[in-house]
Amino acid sequence: MEEDGISPPVGIISLTTDFGFKDPYVGVMKGVILSIDPGAVIVDITHGISPQNILEGAFSLLQSYPYFPEGTIHVAVVDPGVGGKRRAIVIETERYAFVGPDNGVFTWVLEREDVRRVIHITRREYLLEKVSRTFHGRDVFAPVAAHLSRGVDPGRLGRPVDDPCRVPIPRPLKEGGRILGEVIYIDGFGNCITNIEEGMIGKVKRPLVRIKEMVIEGLSGAYEEGREGLPLALIGSASFLEIGVYRGSASDLFGIKTGDKVEVVLR
Repeated sequence: MEEDGISPPVGIISLTTDFGFKDPYVGVMKGVILSIDPGAVIVDITHGISPQNILEGAFSLLQSYPYFPEGTIHVAVVDPGVGGKRRAIVIETERYAFVGPDNGVFTWVLEREDVRRVIHITRREYLLEKVSRTFHGRDVFAPVAAHLSRGVDPGRLGRPVDDPCRVPIPRPLKEGGRILGEVIYIDGFGNCITNIEEGMIGKVKRPLVRIKEMVIEGLSGAYEEGREGLPLALIGSASFLEIGVYRGSASDLFGIKTGDKVEVVLR
């Protein structure tokens, strides 16, 4: 890439989608990438995003992208508006490139990364010859990622824009001695991750955590500190407060869903 682009390409392309593995969609995207850049290293972050759940895709990306080498190209395709008016974009930051639909799936990236430029992908020579209206993962985002991996400067892909889409992210509210938040993500183990970050709780030793009809006293350091069948609260690997249960699914056992309110009393 040019000197003012992102870090030199390392040939790593990550994929985050809601495609699942029943259909051939993920494999087809990989085939397109490898046809353009046979040396690319493709890493699956997840293809288990709930169908069309943009916020869930954005949070999964937040949990994963910082752990990749600089120069990695992150492709995220959770795209209910495929074929419509939403733009296809590349976000170039100091460390990475992000490729996908301009529908808010990169909201946390835009907040937390040093963004150099956002490019609306318009140059058809970097896409597949025939672009369908239903599979831009294959026809737009996979080839663009592969061309970036080979060293194409993002600026050659289209024109810069200054108004990338952001989805509303539920924000916790801190008032007095309490924090009001909500569950924003439930992982495959049934752990219920809230939007309350560790820094908001600070060094309070034994906060009270309230969710639904339950009150949890204090934070555990690990799941095994809990008792089977009883809820526990801890700071998870992404540094957000989460509700879990030892050897079980908190979501299933207690009927917790995304959007359920959480209160933390600091004491």
